[in-house]
Amino acid sequence: MRLRTALVTAVAAATILPLAGVAAADGGGLPPERHDVAPRKPVVATEPVARPPAEKAPPCALRTGSAFPLDTKIHGGPAEYAPGGGVREWSLDLTNASGESCDSIHPVLVLVDRDRTLKDAQIRLEFDDPATGRTHPVTFVRTDQDEHIGVFDDGFPGFVIGAGRTLTVRVRLGFSDDTVPGPVTANAAIVQRRGSDGQWVGESGEYRFDVVAEDDLLDALDTELAATGRGSALTGLGLTAAALLVAGGTLLAGARRLRARRG
Repeated sequence: MRLRTALVTAVAAATILPLAGVAAADGGGLPPERHDVAPRKPVVATEPVARPPAEKAPPCALRTGSAFPLDTKIHGGPAEYAPGGGVREWSLDLTNASGESCDSIHPVLVLVDRDRTLKDAQIRLEFDDPATGRTHPVTFVRTDQDEHIGVFDDGFPGFVIGAGRTLTVRVRLGFSDDTVPGPVTANAAIVQRRGSDGQWVGESGEYRFDVVAEDDLLDALDTELAATGRGSALTGLGLTAAALLVAGGTLLAGARRLRARRG
């Protein structure tokens, strides 16, 4: 499945990209190598160094079969976005199904548009940290397969989710006014980062939506009215208004009779 491949790519990118301060790469692939940073000097060991025993991986990073320790769900997202129409809010639920607390949790949102016309700079995404109330922007990077990967990490240390608890992350997504309309599929992978390394610990189901021009939205409304019949639609509105007037008159008459009895 293509989106599954995109998730694997996203997880790999999340563990190797220095995401804090990375600019969007509309040309695809990873950001260009920086040449203004002096290379690190090699460390030469004069004596054999005994390596410490490998630390046991936290239970949150372990999985059995195809089960992940985090159950992840995208919900509340709209079916349509208008280019330049501002951001729309939805939620990402992160449920810790393991018996231990999970920390350093970073969602990774993958967007794949059908026509491969979407650009990183056209995507507007931000999320709220429930612990601090701060809003963080998300930068997207396009792969050579035209998937757009955005890691929730602008220097953000990651979410902490207690054992058996669910954390709801508020997310806002939008598209600039030059975005070409068309269908888009979103999916969230969840990574637990450990320095420059990371474990894939959860993924969501697909969230499908359309980027629709404002004129198309009006056309859709016209089509719906035509399908039901403009005359019948107007007649229905007239009957509804008449029923409300009758109901209002009945209530008013009843109120007058009640006042007359009291008098």
